Amino acid sequence: MNARHPTSCSAPLSRRALLTRTANGFGALAASALFGPAASAGSLLARPGGDGPFTPRAPHFPARAKNVIFLYMDGGPAQMDTFDPKPELARWAGKPIPVDTPPTQFDNIGTVLPSYWDFKPGGESGLPVSDLFPELRRQADKLCVVRSMTNKFPEHTAANYLLHTGHNPAGRPSVGAWCAYGLGSEADNLPGYVVVDGGLTPPGGIECYGSGFLSPSYQGSTFRSAGDPVAHARGPHSGTDREVGRRRLLDGLDRRGQGRDDAIEAALDNYELAFRMQSAVPELADLGSESAATRELYGLDAEYKPTATFARQCLLARRLVERGVRFVQVPMVATGHDRWDQHSNLRKGHADNARAVDQPVAALLADLESRGLLESTVVLFAGEFGRTPMAQGGGDGENRGRDHNPHGFSIWLAGGGFKGGHAFGATDDFGYFAVDQPVEMHDLHATLLHALGLDHTRLTVRFDGRDMRLTDVFGHVQHDWLA
Repeated sequence: MNARHPTSCSAPLSRRALLTRTANGFGALAASALFGPAASAGSLLARPGGDGPFTPRAPHFPARAKNVIFLYMDGGPAQMDTFDPKPELARWAGKPIPVDTPPTQFDNIGTVLPSYWDFKPGGESGLPVSDLFPELRRQADKLCVVRSMTNKFPEHTAANYLLHTGHNPAGRPSVGAWCAYGLGSEADNLPGYVVVDGGLTPPGGIECYGSGFLSPSYQGSTFRSAGDPVAHARGPHSGTDREVGRRRLLDGLDRRGQGRDDAIEAALDNYELAFRMQSAVPELADLGSESAATRELYGLDAEYKPTATFARQCLLARRLVERGVRFVQVPMVATGHDRWDQHSNLRKGHADNARAVDQPVAALLADLESRGLLESTVVLFAGEFGRTPMAQGGGDGENRGRDHNPHGFSIWLAGGGFKGGHAFGATDDFGYFAVDQPVEMHDLHATLLHALGLDHTRLTVRFDGRDMRLTDVFGHVQHDWLA
């Protein structure tokens, strides 16, 4: 409408008609930033006022760590077979364990089962690591091993929720979502929280990666480790298809002012991010720029296919951190066993699992260090619980296994300000119960957030009438773990 020539219109416009006709102009204005050559993901993900879900935010206090890579050992590796040597088991081999034992998951308790693998000192620190991990043992000086971790639940699903979200049952934000919420992301056109899938979904499902009552923008985005990480990430190629995509995006932007709420806002944020990912994801997944030495270091061309798969997962994790993604989770790869959950056939099951992850994990630590990224990246290696020192069902031969044990097990952390070449806490002589410096999942979460510069008592969201946090009303920062 031309205000200087009102007679050019056949009839005056009502206020509603005026707003309806001009609404598309606001969408076009937003689209000019989207499609123009100077467009940036930062502008896309920032709402008016500059506060978008992934806008980088300052931590509560200065910290060395900026990113996390969580190597999730789904199923529960046996601590006495990996990072907590227990020579006393050999003395009691084949005998009933001389301690009171709580009910186990299947309550099928056999006699004491020694480890099938020897332990040797690694690095200058002499930190003992099982023969299951000969390559990782070379990186022992980087490992902060916690031997006194506990979980409140002996069953996979509940234990997974506690490990991932600090709560049971399902529905709470995962630790990755909390990290992205607290710090935003430094990635220009990738999610703040990415799960690099290796083909296994953990007990508890994708709720382990959820955002709960936080914005859906913070939930874990699953990237495949084989082929294109994200479906349709390469985007439309024909002019017609591109125009359809532009129109859909414009329509979404136009609806921003029509009854906007958090759910719609999150959907639009994710839609805009997906648009930008069309250029970022193909470049991320193209490993052709990696040197032959790097491919060999990780084992990308390993004859054992699970090793090659996990190698790609770990290499993608490094590339995601390089691009500023705040939290990357790398779940266990399929090896033909039920994850690390060896209730029988422990010797072969643990050996195959370790063969899959040993070289890639050691390579990840070495590669991060060589690129100057390890100082600012926390690498966490953990399962939801450990395993019992008794043979499940008793008996002899290679078919023996171990039951679930949440009462004392091992995890490790590296980089990001954690002390390398040290072991903290202890289990009893049989590796059953944490007896020295026992720690809970809330303590792990509090310490992980602290390494990122976040006070776990201040990282809260008002929900359902109270201030919610990852650690609920629990959790103590374990300063002894930190350098």
